[in-house]
Formats: sequence, C-alpha cells, structure tokens
Amino acid sequence: MSKLEELINALCPAGVGYKTFGSFVHTNLGGGTPSKSNKDYWNGAIPWASVKDVVREGMYMRNTLDFITPLGLQNSPSNLIPAGWLIICTRINPGLCSITTSDVAINQDLRAIRFIENVDVKFIFYYFQTMTIIGNGTTVKGISIDELEKLLIPLPPLPVQREIVRILDNFTLLTAELTAELTARKKQYEYYRDNLLTFKVCAALSSTDRQTDRQTVRWVALSEVLKIKNGRDYKEYADGNVPVYGTGGVMTYIDAYAYDKPSVLIPRKGSIKKLYYVDIPFWTVDTIFYTEIHTDMVVPKFVYYYLQMVHLEDFNTAGGVPSLTQSVLNKVAFPVPTIEEQERIVAILDRFDTICNDLTSGLPAEIEARRKQYEYYRDRILTFKEKVA
Repeated sequence: MSKLEELINALCPAGVGYKTFGSFVHTNLGGGTPSKSNKDYWNGAIPWASVKDVVREGMYMRNTLDFITPLGLQNSPSNLIPAGWLIICTRINPGLCSITTSDVAINQDLRAIRFIENVDVKFIFYYFQTMTIIGNGTTVKGISIDELEKLLIPLPPLPVQREIVRILDNFTLLTAELTAELTARKKQYEYYRDNLLTFKVCAALSSTDRQTDRQTVRWVALSEVLKIKNGRDYKEYADGNVPVYGTGGVMTYIDAYAYDKPSVLIPRKGSIKKLYYVDIPFWTVDTIFYTEIHTDMVVPKFVYYYLQMVHLEDFNTAGGVPSLTQSVLNKVAFPVPTIEEQERIVAILDRFDTICNDLTSGLPAEIEARRKQYEYYRDRILTFKEKVA
C-alpha cells in the first residue's frame, strides 16, 4: 500500500468532503488595466500579468510580457499580488491557473486567490487541471466571481494534499527535465546545422580543392538546383490517401498527386519560415510552392536543411501578410558541395532531427508519453470517494 493510500485510509475513511471554492478562500482580488494612452503608466518595473502570461508560464508565474509603473498601478483597478497566491483566468481560458513567485500586478481577466491555512495552493492548482470550465459568452468565454466561488472542490486533510502534491511534483519534474534536454538538443542541432552548412565561396573548384577543403564550394542561384512550382485547388478530386499541403501542413487527403518525388515545400504566404520535406506523392494548394529538385546536383534533404538555415522570412516581399515570390526565391544563393559531402551532412542532421522532432522515437515522443502518464495518474489520484454528509 502506498503512503497516499495509507493517509487516505487513516484520515478519510468515510471519503473526502467536497466544498465550495469560496468557502476556503481567504482573499479574492481582481485586477485592471492602466490607461494605454498614458505612457507614464507603462514600461515600468512592475510585472503586469494577463491571460497570455498564464498560458505561457504554466504552473509558476515567473515572467510577464508587460510591465507597468507605480503610477499606473495607483491609477488603475489592478492589484499587486504577493508570491504564493493562485492566479485564475476568469475570461478567455476560464479555470487556467498559475502560482505567483514574486509580486505581480494583474489585469481584469484574472482573479488572485489566497487560501486559508489548511489548503495547499499547489493542490488546488493540480485539481483545476482536471476540471473543464466551459464558461459563458458567445465570443469570449468567461466565468463570474459568483460562479467561481460556487465550484465544488474536494478538500482532503492537509497531509493528503501535500502527499498528492509531492507525487505530482515528481512527475512534472521529470517532464521539465526532458523538456530542458530537448531545448538543449535543439540548440545543439542548430549549432551543428549552421556550422555544417556554412561554406566558403569559390567560383570554380578543382578535384584537389574538393578533396582538401570540404568547406570551399561552388555557389549558384537556387534556380539552378531546383524548379519552383505553384500549387492549385484540389476540390475536384475524391478522397484518398495523398496528403494535401497548405501553409499550416496537411489539410486533407485526395486520390491524385501533383508530384511524386522528394520535394521541399515552401510556403508562399503566411508562415513562410515553416518548410516541409516530403518524399511521398503529395498535392499542394496555391499558398505553398513545391520544388522539382535536380538530384544530379543536390540531395533533396540537403536543400531542406540549407533553406531552413537561411531564414526565408528575411526575403518577405509584403507589408501585411508575409509573402514569398518565385523571382525572389530563384535568386537565393545556394552552395553545391559534392554529393558525398551533402549525404554526410544530411546523415548527421537527420540524427539530430530524429532526437528533436520525431514524434514516434525522439525526445518529443518521450515527453508526450510522460505527459499522458502524468495526466493519467493526476486524474486518478485526484478522484476521491465523496464523503456523504
């Protein structure tokens, strides 16, 4: 029997009592926004949190995107919340929580909660993760203060709360360590990618040059190693198993293909830095280019990795929605090392790519497995037999 089971059996033999959220709240504070038109209220030293900070920061509110001045705090409904309080979103993402780690001001879409002494703030944070709060409203969903305070929450004795927090903290620590490793691996991948794909310029090479200096290569215009092709509408075709790509990735599947050889897909509008490498038959719509690659000169995957490094967003030609044109892309300078060297570089970067991005075998797969395991155990240990009054 686990320590948690022993505690529940000893302290809650008849079950756990459910209480309204408001019944164990010591202090409940709202927030507000200083006037945006007064520059004296903004860009000060006081962190000012909104829903986007709760979404971004997660369990602990360590940083905010916006800051206000003491004058801004004084001349607005915002409140300065001390460390150790629970911040709850009441609009946009109702029920999403974060715990303050230092003094932070909040806006009107948040409530700051300080609990009475027999309540562990992290226990409440974890329990709110198991809840689905739909909220009211047609465009922006929200929950009123009265509705928030009426929510029924199980409240076992403090030793049980703390043991649950200890167990779930261990799960989140493991996930955090894996996430940190993934971040480090991605930086390592980018370093090696940029290093491997940085070449010296040489107009023409002798065979001796090729053997003695792998970093000296011939450069050509991108149009010399591939042909950029436009996508088009797919709606005349029936459902099938051929992926249809748009700027955001696979949109649907049809029974026809535009191209059936390895290709690099380059968004024409929108998220223009998001490239795709495809080596099965595919279709593309008109918001994304596909490429017919001259494989006698370049390895298709080498093209993919190199174009990732050159940051195609820097070639944006539009003032509004980011856009790329064939004429601009065709002029991008492209290095052409030997095929053997390209294959060597691709083999190295493929290994990094698998570790960093593969959803079946790399770190993302392990993180996803840990996340599912955490959610399973979290929901299981936060489900109690209700004590009958």
